Formats: sequence, structure tokens, C-alpha cells
Amino acid sequence: MDQLFVNTDAATLSPVALFLQADFVVKAVMIGLLLASIWTWAIIFAVSRKLKRVRKAGDSFERDFWKAEDIDAFHRMHGDSELPAAKVFVAGVAEWRRSTKGSTIDREGTRQRLGTAMGAAVAGEVDKLSERLNVLATIGSVAPFVGLFGTVWGIMRAFTAIAAEQNSSLAVVAPGIAEALFATAIGLFAAIPAVIAYNRFSHGIDRIEARLNRFADGFHSTLSHELEAA
Repeated sequence: MDQLFVNTDAATLSPVALFLQADFVVKAVMIGLLLASIWTWAIIFAVSRKLKRVRKAGDSFERDFWKAEDIDAFHRMHGDSELPAAKVFVAGVAEWRRSTKGSTIDREGTRQRLGTAMGAAVAGEVDKLSERLNVLATIGSVAPFVGLFGTVWGIMRAFTAIAAEQNSSLAVVAPGIAEALFATAIGLFAAIPAVIAYNRFSHGIDRIEARLNRFADGFHSTLSHELEAA
């Protein structure tokens, strides 16, 4: 009989049982946190693949660019690319053509406009790469507090059960306390991967931004030499 009683208690404290016996408020918290966790992992996989593709394709693009002897021909071949480096390149070429189409060329003004155009392109591409990181940041910062709300609510429910039963034994208190702590655990389960992924992706995007700036500086230098020869 004692062994049967222990097994029954263990079954009632399983994750599924804790969810089923929770009231609607704690259930809503748990479901919301589980959905946030699923959303987090979907973003992690999507952003991870995207950054990997951008880094790999960017390496190939820059190698081909620095080997190219004709910028106009290279522009015709790669001008429609969606790569961040290609967007910076296209912005530079477009500003170059606008600034040098007249009979007289303002060399210093052209240099400044080239730097501004490519700098804006770099900022725009970084914004595109970072657009989903705010979701990870929000989940990472909010999920623990949502879980804590479920914990507080569950503990309040446990004390209500104690008052109703007029019994403070573990059998009365344990289910409410367990479901309360389970809500906190789910909140941490959603928050921890989100925080880790946010920090890792932020570092990766910073590296891509630095590389785009180096590419823009190199292209700017190339066009400056063209200005001197013009």
C-alpha cells in the first residue's frame, strides 16, 4: 500500500499532470511560455541559417569582386544580388554614376557622398539582419517574469487550498507548489535559449557589419583612385 501511495503521488506530480490540474490562469501562462519557446527555436534556426549563408556567400562575392578587372561588368553580373555586400557595392556604383555624369566633377564632394551612400547601405543591411533579434531579446527578458507570475498565482492557490482544507500537510500543499514551480521552469526554458541566441547572433552580426565596413572602405578607396585619375 505504501509503495502504491508513493507511485500515485509521483504520477500526480508529473509535468502533464501538473499542467492538467493547474487552473486556467497557470495553464494560460504555461501555454504562452511554450509557444514563446517554440517561436524562439524557430527564430534561432532561421537566423542561424541566414547568417551562415550570408557569411559564406559574402566570402565568395568579395573574392570575385577583388579579382574583377571591370567594375561595370561586375555590376551587370551581380547588381541584382540580395547579399549585403552586393547592396553596399550597388549603392557605391549608383552614387559614383550620379556624381561623375557631369562635365565637371567635385572630387571631395563625390568622396563624401560615396562614403555616406555606402555607410547607409551598411546600416540598412545590418538592420535587416537584426530585425528578428528584438523578439529574442523580448522573450529572454519577459519570459522569466511571466513564469514568476504563474508561480505566485500557483502559490496563492496552494494557500487557498490550505485554508479550505484546514490542513497544511504536504499532500494538500505539494500540487499547488509544484505547478507554481513548473511555471517558473517553463519560463526559464523559454528565456535561457533566447538570451544565449541573442548574444551569439548579435556578435555574429557585429562581425558582418565590421566586414561590410571594411569592404565599403576598400571600394571607396578604389573609387577615390579613379577620381584622381579622372
